[in-house]
Amino acid sequence: MLKQKHSEYRGFRRAGVRLTEELLPNLIHRSDKIVRTLYAVHMFDKAHLVMLIEESLIPRPEGIAMLKALREMETEGIEKVRLDLQTGIYTGEQFLIRRLGEEVGGRIHLGRSSGDLTAVSTRITLRDALLMVLTKIEEFRRVLIDTAAQNLDTVMPGFTHGQHAQPTTYGHQLLAWVSVLERDFDRLRGNYQHVNQSPAGAAIMTGSSFPLNRHRTAELLGFDRPIKNTFDAILSHDFLLETHANLAILHANLLRWSEDLMFWSTNDVNMIDIPDRFCGTSSIMMQKKNPYATQEIKGAGAEAIGGLMTAFMVEKDPTGFPILDRSYSRQGAYRSIDTALRDMNWLVEMIPAIKPRKGLMEERAGAWWAQATDLAAALVAEKNLPWRSAHQIVGITVRLALERNIPPREISPELLDEAAILYFDHPVSLSKEAFQRALDPRCFVQARTLYGGPGPEEVRERLDEYESALSGDAKFIEGAEQKLTEASQKLEAAIDTILKG
Repeated sequence: MLKQKHSEYRGFRRAGVRLTEELLPNLIHRSDKIVRTLYAVHMFDKAHLVMLIEESLIPRPEGIAMLKALREMETEGIEKVRLDLQTGIYTGEQFLIRRLGEEVGGRIHLGRSSGDLTAVSTRITLRDALLMVLTKIEEFRRVLIDTAAQNLDTVMPGFTHGQHAQPTTYGHQLLAWVSVLERDFDRLRGNYQHVNQSPAGAAIMTGSSFPLNRHRTAELLGFDRPIKNTFDAILSHDFLLETHANLAILHANLLRWSEDLMFWSTNDVNMIDIPDRFCGTSSIMMQKKNPYATQEIKGAGAEAIGGLMTAFMVEKDPTGFPILDRSYSRQGAYRSIDTALRDMNWLVEMIPAIKPRKGLMEERAGAWWAQATDLAAALVAEKNLPWRSAHQIVGITVRLALERNIPPREISPELLDEAAILYFDHPVSLSKEAFQRALDPRCFVQARTLYGGPGPEEVRERLDEYESALSGDAKFIEGAEQKLTEASQKLEAAIDTILKG
């Protein structure tokens, strides 16, 4: 007899049924490879059973026995039991057949497939993880806003092409990071909403001839709705591509900011001091203070971008081909989530602890002609010159000063006149007051009072907008968490009702 003894049941893929050989051991889908999703598989097992019982698709006594057995599994430890069984997403059925026999436990898989078992557990795991990422982005924004508010007057040079560009403030730069994180939050919020749709009951592509109540299963699992096309529910994985893409963008932003922090902390720039707990030293060069955390963040960003490429390569095949391939894409997404959470945890602790060297920052802001654009602006405002003429005259002034080794703080209006004569044969005679104000990096920053500029008063007004966006996003997270909590309670209440009945 080919039927397995229920106490020794090892799963449906045994030699002698469809296939004549046992599967290679290293091809078996072991539970320890999907340990992250086992809790989600367990949720689906329970919700599916509740729906089957409520719709009278399996005998009620058998359904009650299986629900009781799953509750017993919980007391023994879901992960422990399922890891011991080593049949991955099928451990629920294997457990129930071993415990209750095939005549009872063999009924749980009615109307299900590996397709929706995998799709449901993936979506539950991803949505929960995305909610964690959204929560951490919210926390990171909070820290950045608070730190920026303390540094609206911390003048420093901005950089383009790796060169001093224009003076700005440390606070203004940090709020630029907040703006980026707002967009990361928006992308991942939409991602969460696309992920939180239920493929349960879609089986492998066409659903079932049994009248499954897909809306009820979706409700019990906390999904917003069932996916309206069963083929799409199982064989479309753009939601996973979207997850990879959004995580890669988030990582690219974290990577870029880590490079900023590393650059500002170098011996040559030396504008900030990263706390020692985020740094290492050399086994030979004892003087070194190496920023380890920022380098780890950069490496994680590279891995996340590589994971995106993996996901796209997996999904390039015709529909119905990339089934098992997707396990590599899923694992890559989970790694990207884990490293994003780790990296933001580091930055949440690091940013408030960084010590900006404010005096040196301001000195550097005016040391390499970063304020030159305001000298040209003064010529436009006071002498009514065309911008291009003013631009050219100041460009000549900078060249002359560099050739003569005169720093910006030591040049005079006479050098500007010399440059003007070289340009259009007559001096400009800019007033000394306008000349000195134009060369002051702090005045440069204070003059940027346009919407979104670095002027301290302007930035203080924008802080309310950052706070408002943060508050609104916090409400989304609160609502999403509340819905999942209520769904979990509803599932357990439904089980209790069945068991009492």
